[in-house]
Amino acid sequence: RRLSGRPAVTLLDVFRRHARLRPRRPLLLFQDQVYTFEDVERRSNRAAWALWRRAGLRSGRTVAVFLPNEPAYLWTWLALAKLGCPMACLNCNVRGRALRHALEAAQATLLLASPGERGQRGGWGREGFVATKATSVIGDS
Repeated sequence: RRLSGRPAVTLLDVFRRHARLRPRRPLLLFQDQVYTFEDVERRSNRAAWALWRRAGLRSGRTVAVFLPNEPAYLWTWLALAKLGCPMACLNCNVRGRALRHALEAAQATLLLASPGERGQRGGWGREGFVATKATSVIGDS
């Protein structure tokens, strides 16, 4: 029913409405940390700005997301939705040929990952995720 309206109501629309009406209401509990709607809105706005400004991300570009089950996944998803970028969700437990196949199938121009996902070769940044050209990561096996 909600999708039949013009324009369709999206999850981003619902989130923004709740963030506006209930900014201090808890949205997410992760370990011992509570994130309110306001917290997640602010973090997703910062992530969207950083992806737009630093990574040159624009609407319509597909982004592969290689994050574990952590709060950053939520505000990364919201940031991409705010930018109008489709998100290819990659299972962070997949490696090797399966990961290469998933990246190629997604046809993503950018890969977002947490620092720990690079394994023994070192971290990908200090901010919780890093933007990297997907093709350069595919060649890294």
